[in-house]
Amino acid sequence: MDKPTILTGDRPTGPLHIGHYLGSLRNRVALQDSHRQFVLIADAQALTDNMNDPARVTRNVDEVALDYLAVGLDPAKVTICLQSQLPALSELTMLYLNLVTVARLERNPTVKDEIHARGFARDIPAGFLCYPVAQAADITAFRATVVPVGEDQLPMIEQTNEIVRRLNRQSGRNLLPEATALLSEFGRLPGIDGKAKMSKSLGNAIALSASDGEIRQAVKMMYTDSNHLRVTDPGRVEGNVVFTYLDAFDPETAELEALKAHYRRGGLGDSVLKQRLEAILIGVIAPLRERRAAYAAEADTVRDIVRNGTMLARVVTQQTLEWVKSALGLYAF
Repeated sequence: MDKPTILTGDRPTGPLHIGHYLGSLRNRVALQDSHRQFVLIADAQALTDNMNDPARVTRNVDEVALDYLAVGLDPAKVTICLQSQLPALSELTMLYLNLVTVARLERNPTVKDEIHARGFARDIPAGFLCYPVAQAADITAFRATVVPVGEDQLPMIEQTNEIVRRLNRQSGRNLLPEATALLSEFGRLPGIDGKAKMSKSLGNAIALSASDGEIRQAVKMMYTDSNHLRVTDPGRVEGNVVFTYLDAFDPETAELEALKAHYRRGGLGDSVLKQRLEAILIGVIAPLRERRAAYAAEADTVRDIVRNGTMLARVVTQQTLEWVKSALGLYAF
């Protein structure tokens, strides 16, 4: 318990992709020795905008667990758990909803952006509007002090800390710790079509289980510079999806800078860049795919890992719930 506690997780709406790998999964593996880490498969949160097809969420629980193991998360070092099987999270959410106004939720920039992206207008599922409160319940239930997020999620951490401060004031003690955001070294990786969001459902992602052929096809489809019509034409590096991916994954930074300079002055074809990126991404994904296939052959073992992690997480989160209820003076048998 002397290690800092980290809470991370993903919604099981599809297999994870290289955007997840770059943004958080690599970092989770790097931190699993230095931190006590809980990794939450957020199936309950996924229902906030997938309630029309809950079977999709259930199907993908195993897929996400396989991706976790494939990238190197060690169940002896991290606790992989299933959100819907932790009843304390729902009870904490209900308590916290009484500490937050609808107006505050609607002002949350992350929520506003997501509502606009999904075209909800005023037809917002109540569960979706309230998911910052559910996320606060997740973070505080594990007493996490570190939460890896992208910049777009910073308002969620602030809303969590507002709830923590309110609880601590009301109870007259430091009942729960505030959480610190741990920003990724890299920003959000765009989709292969150049759109800001990478999503399996949009067909613009490269899954961690992608075959070599699928990787080559995805790179072939990537946007470069629409004005770079001939090899001799000067090309634009900024906003060029291929260069964005090379910046993220190419370990030979000096060579990459030389390629950028060559591209800018003209004389370097897109095909050369794409072949380089193909080889790099295949080198990253192939060993993950092989480990994933090995774990997939032991499906019962994978489910046991999630089940055992969930049982441990249930003890931790239930204890936090009891602390909160006691501090608020709620009736207890």
